[in-house]
Amino acid sequence: MADLTMALLAAAMLVAAFGYALVGHGGASAYLAAMALAGIAPQEMRPIALTLNIVVSAIATYKFRRAGHFRWRLFWPFAAVSIPLAYLGGAITLPGHAYKVLVGAVLVYAAWQLWRSARLGEEMRAVREPPIGRAMPIGAAIGLLSGLTGVGGGIFLSPLLLMLGWAGTKQTSAVAAPFILVNSIAGLAAGLAAGTAALPPQIGILAGAVLIGGWLGAEFGSRRFANPLIRRVLGVVLALAGGKMVLV
Repeated sequence: MADLTMALLAAAMLVAAFGYALVGHGGASAYLAAMALAGIAPQEMRPIALTLNIVVSAIATYKFRRAGHFRWRLFWPFAAVSIPLAYLGGAITLPGHAYKVLVGAVLVYAAWQLWRSARLGEEMRAVREPPIGRAMPIGAAIGLLSGLTGVGGGIFLSPLLLMLGWAGTKQTSAVAAPFILVNSIAGLAAGLAAGTAALPPQIGILAGAVLIGGWLGAEFGSRRFANPLIRRVLGVVLALAGGKMVLV
């Protein structure tokens, strides 16, 4: 990979990590989008995205938990079943075209969610505990999709928690971060065990970039409101990249 391309990719991922960490996400969908636009081979995209996801979601987990927003009862029913399914999905290697279409669809969905969430403010409303019988099947489905595509699943879990009234905005971010973390670890571990995940030599540069962006974003997001403009910009980038992967 050319030095200029790597520098631009690292800069884009730093910005993406900042924007996603604001809301407790790892940023995998944005990393996949950036790699798609940079022409990275599909077989290399998933392990890179999962690795960077682990870095940022670990920081976000620490920051949002320290700020007092984490709820164990909200986290475990989803994570308990998502972890083994994420491992299963990470062990499966989809054909190149099928992977591009699936990831493209995920990116378009993520773009829509980011644009939609930009209009929502921090709400103060009563929330109720999620029924375990509903939370576990949701966690299983998200876990499998996470492992298959290389995303942590937060972009699917967060809107459901808010829409169903199971968490407020900060609580959602505080639960999404560790959910993304455990799914990303499971998916990457499965790929490494199966011999289908190989990381490029430049992974250290990209990890350093998202470490900076993720730390700043999680620090700001765990204590203040997120800027909706950042979500809209990320949404546009994801939509463009998703369309490219589906159509090209």
